[in-house]
Formats: sequence, C-alpha cells, structure tokens
Amino acid sequence: MRIDALDRQDLRRAPQRLARIVLRDKAGLFGLILFVLIVFLALAAPALSPHDPLQQNLRSSRQPPAWHDSGSMEHPLGTDNLGRDMLSRILVGTRVSLTVGFFGVLIASSIGLVFGMTAGYMGGRTDSAIMAVTNLVLSIPYLLLVVVVASVLGRSLLNVILIFGFTNAPLFVRITRGEVLRIRTSGYVESAISIGASRHHIITRHILPNLIGPVLTVATFEMSGMIFYEAGLGFLGLSVPPSIPSWGNMLAAGRQYIQFSPWIATFPGLAIVVTSLSMNLLGDWLRDVLDPRQRRSS
Repeated sequence: MRIDALDRQDLRRAPQRLARIVLRDKAGLFGLILFVLIVFLALAAPALSPHDPLQQNLRSSRQPPAWHDSGSMEHPLGTDNLGRDMLSRILVGTRVSLTVGFFGVLIASSIGLVFGMTAGYMGGRTDSAIMAVTNLVLSIPYLLLVVVVASVLGRSLLNVILIFGFTNAPLFVRITRGEVLRIRTSGYVESAISIGASRHHIITRHILPNLIGPVLTVATFEMSGMIFYEAGLGFLGLSVPPSIPSWGNMLAAGRQYIQFSPWIATFPGLAIVVTSLSMNLLGDWLRDVLDPRQRRSS
C-alpha cells in the first residue's frame, strides 16, 4: 500500500512551500543564515584562527580587544589570563559545541525512534515497559542527572556526547510514541492493515516518513539545549579536558577576571547565546515547514 495521494501531493509541493516560508519568515531566514555561518566557522576554524588556540604568552596576558586603547589587531578579541588568543579559542570552541550538539542529538533521536516506534506500534506490555523506563528517567531532574553521570564517567568529548545522547533519548521516545499512536489511526495505515500489508512495510513506508518532521524539529531545539548544557558542564569542570578549548571552559576561566578583564568571559558567553539563538530560530522555522498543524499564521 502506497502513501495516499494527499501525502504524495504534499511531498511534491514541499519545495514550493519551503520557498514561500523562507521568504515569509524573516526570523527563520536569519536563523538559517546565522546557523550556516556558524557551521562554516566551525569547519574552517583551523584556517581562520590567527593563532594557535593553546599557545600561551604571559607577556600578552589579559590583553584587551583591538578597539580598546591598549588593544592590538594581533589579538582582535584580546587574550585570556594565559595570553592565549580569544578569537582562535572561540573559533575552535565552536567545533566542540556543534560536535556535542550534533552527535548527541543523533544518538538521542536514533534511540528515541527505535523505542518510540516499538512502543507506539506494538502497544500492550511492550509499550508499558518502555514507557515505564522513559517516565522514570524523565522524572529525574535533567541537570542533576547529567552532572552525576558526568562526574562518574570523567572528562572527555566522547563521554559528553554519550551523556547527552542517552539522557535525551527518553524525550524522543515519548514524542515518537505519541506520533506513532496518532499515525496508526489514520486512514491510509488502516487501509494498509486491511489489505494485509506487512508490519515492516507499514512502518517504513507510512509511519517513518511521517515522523521525520516532528523529530527533526525537536532535534533542532534539543541541539540548542545541548550546547547550553555542555557549556554548563564546562563551567563546572565536567566537560572536555582543559587542553580542548570550549566555551564552557573559557567561561570558567574568565569568571575570576570578570571585573577587570570582562572580555575573557563575555565573548564565549556571546558565542553561546548567538549559536543557541540561531538554533531556536531555525527550529521554529522547521516547525512551520515540516509540521502544518503547528504552522504560524502570517
């Protein structure tokens, strides 16, 4: 059984609808451009960095940004307490944040899709068992759970990715299960069941394609949240090792100089805000494109 004519027509019209929404939603367009720029900066960080982000020079310690009276264009955003170039460290820190966000969301959404579809489609005891574990994890305060697990596993980029991937998976399980329960009652799925279509065929041809929109939208917002939480773990000294430049580590190092050298903490803080803003605007825009039920009126 194929996707019904209405769904196939929606898929064909998706590019035109996408173009209309891009031009209509200026905030979404701004978020998209900003996010693409941030991704570009992350990929090109080694080439764009004016200095080695780990190179220390105590003679240039806490040098202010270039526009300050005692600043220099050699270090456009100034230096930190060890004389390391702030611009280079922020650019390299972009890679850490996006890596954590992307792979964390990839793991969480993959687990969520598998268990959410299983729970929603199978029902019965399978559904009850999966949702019992899901609700148990979701009942634990998220920040407390992340901090405890990070303390046990230790500091490394891989550990941070795994922590966010597994602790965010229950959210995707719940969302996926709810969508599957809704899709199962639709006419085209009931028609497929009535003519004897296999379970694999129904899941791959009817259910899974309709999950992409909601899951992708939630993944965008969750990626923004992971960037915030990674910075929080770095601030607490529970994220990546100090040898890896990250925005959270930079915030932690700059907090004791906030009164006399505010740029050490200000610039990584601004980087976190701008990146999260772009992700939230992009997620809002994707919601309009991929989920007509949530589309804002204009």
